[in-house]
Amino acid sequence: MAIEIIATGRSVPAHRVTNDELAKKLDTSDEWIRSHTGIGNRHIADDETATSDLAAAASLAALQQLVDRDPSFEGSLPAAAESLDLIVVATATPDFQGFPSTACIIQDKLGAKNAGAMDVMAGCTGFVYALETAAGILSFGKRKRALVVGAEILTRITDWSDRGTCVLFGDGAGAVIVERTDAPMEGTGRRGLIHSILGADGSGAEYLIVRGGGTRNPLKVGEVINNKSCLEMNGRAVYSFAVKAVTETIERLLTDVGVGVEDLARIIPHQANARIVQAAGKRLGIPEEKFYLNIEEYANTSAASIPIAMDELSRAGGLKKGDMILTVGFGAGLTYGGNIIVW
Repeated sequence: MAIEIIATGRSVPAHRVTNDELAKKLDTSDEWIRSHTGIGNRHIADDETATSDLAAAASLAALQQLVDRDPSFEGSLPAAAESLDLIVVATATPDFQGFPSTACIIQDKLGAKNAGAMDVMAGCTGFVYALETAAGILSFGKRKRALVVGAEILTRITDWSDRGTCVLFGDGAGAVIVERTDAPMEGTGRRGLIHSILGADGSGAEYLIVRGGGTRNPLKVGEVINNKSCLEMNGRAVYSFAVKAVTETIERLLTDVGVGVEDLARIIPHQANARIVQAAGKRLGIPEEKFYLNIEEYANTSAASIPIAMDELSRAGGLKKGDMILTVGFGAGLTYGGNIIVW
């Protein structure tokens, strides 16, 4: 039995903001942003768009790909949506605080009436966690097919007066459909999700945090909304954690599965900062071209970054059946993790 990715999709807002446009409003420059992060642009959702809207669009793209590949659906998107047994959404920017889950809203938008639905909150590592969660649930019972989504509107919780953080983030969603198949998970011809690592270090919770709005610091009636409801980040601490997390996670995944870097077609990292990936690659002796990076166009889309990159790479013909890929993420919590997948 294998848990295979059978379709992918993505959605990003049409509104694209360049570094030069930001520099007109902030004390920064295209050169500074690129040299420190590798970011050139970001896509920003309009005020009428919620996280579930981007997530549903990415999900529909994945469902359309499923329909195009599987003649049994006879071209019917509703039938494909009804074939889903589960929807897992990774997001740190849900439509609503606490409940209803964004996954339930997406389930209704898609007409996936046979699917259970839930959110996973693990910051930028969210998609890695969500994929392993879906795989675990599909491994038991009669459930066969799941939709796994990473979706964020981080610009809605960004402090636009803080040039150290506001240049880093963008909005978007990526989705994959995973299915339990009869393919082997071991030996010759193995397919699907082979192994995952999920980790956390809660002692670093203060390094990446939104302080306002929860039960620790609830918003009060009549209170003026201020930057307590915006993302705060200790950039130096997060950078140090991230380089260590990426390095050690890649090493552990390769060791656990018994493969080498040369066996990997691509590494798809969380797209937070190109310098983090470069530093980790240098420590491990991995050539930069082994990593797939699209941060220049999308900036940091948190839980959406890995599935957006996965869909972009796949649709461009950069992945073929049998390719082994490695994902690796890190984020608020602090969390970290990765997957090894045979395409």
